[in-house]
Amino acid sequence: MPAITRRTLLALTGATVAVGPLSTDAMASPKLNALIAAHQAAYADFHRVHRMGSSRDQRWRADKIEQEALLAVCSCPVISRDDRRTKAKYLLTVEARGELDLEEHVQAILHSMLSG
Repeated sequence: MPAITRRTLLALTGATVAVGPLSTDAMASPKLNALIAAHQAAYADFHRVHRMGSSRDQRWRADKIEQEALLAVCSCPVISRDDRRTKAKYLLTVEARGELDLEEHVQAILHSMLSG
């Protein structure tokens, strides 16, 4: 059985999480802004699926989609100072919620720094 993450625990306990769109930076690259928007949508869907009393398979699928979307943000190489600032602000917000909890996230962030 996989380890329970803080994200799953929050969803299972019915804890309310504020999921509102964070503003993206108009100066950041369209790719980074699109990845952040995709993660925000996947994160909101993850919580919607958990709140509606869905099946285990639906919850697992929503979690997987959200994790992949977050990994895409973490992996995105930054191409400008605005990208770096936007990505850092967004990931700090995600981390403050306890969502940046997989080793793969940290590895992806570090690799993206090498390729930027």
